[in-house]
Amino acid sequence: MTINIMRNGEKVSYKVTEKDVTLLQVLNEIKTTQDRTLSFSSDCRSSVCGSCAMRVNGREVLACAYKPESGDVIEPLRNVPVIRDLVVDMEKALSFNKVATTWAVSPEQLTRVSPENAMINEVQSDCILCGACYSACPVYAVNPEFIGPFALTRNWRYVSDVREDDVAGKIASVQNNGIWDCTLCGECVPVCPQGIAPKTDIDMLRNKSNVMGYMDPKYASFGGGLDFGAPSF
Repeated sequence: MTINIMRNGEKVSYKVTEKDVTLLQVLNEIKTTQDRTLSFSSDCRSSVCGSCAMRVNGREVLACAYKPESGDVIEPLRNVPVIRDLVVDMEKALSFNKVATTWAVSPEQLTRVSPENAMINEVQSDCILCGACYSACPVYAVNPEFIGPFALTRNWRYVSDVREDDVAGKIASVQNNGIWDCTLCGECVPVCPQGIAPKTDIDMLRNKSNVMGYMDPKYASFGGGLDFGAPSF
């Protein structure tokens, strides 16, 4: 089997003997037996940590889950700086979690969570921060300040939590370079290894924003001079 890896913009081909194994196992074979300089990231080998995300034939995958075929072209994630070979720098992408306030604000009183309440954001809680959705996002490709799919999904995870005390603050944090900048193209949906649909979460955040008095700034000028961009509570 021949595996092609993009390294410094050039395609390097390797012949491997492993069959019916994961791409991560193939990469380990290459590094162990052929080229010790090959660099890639991995950790849990169980599709939990997200560190081995990369692109195969133009689509984002987890190397520990993907079964390669002869002729596959492997490359690093897009829209993030490449450190070396298949290793990328996720620091800026991850920083958008802070912008979108993706953490719980503890309530003054404990709130009982029913099974129904827990199911509302159960899927969103499974995000592993692999970066596949950022790599697939066409908006992030042209606007490096776009908060992006996984940070917005994680924002909705807390906005929809019955225990959250600061829903207003979280909604306010995703108005600029956030929910209104998304084109709802859906490119982030099929590449998520956890089955999360950031497009749907962003749409829910838009609906919640409308209820709280926000409006897509592109349409604010249609209000006869009124300012629909600011919330009224």
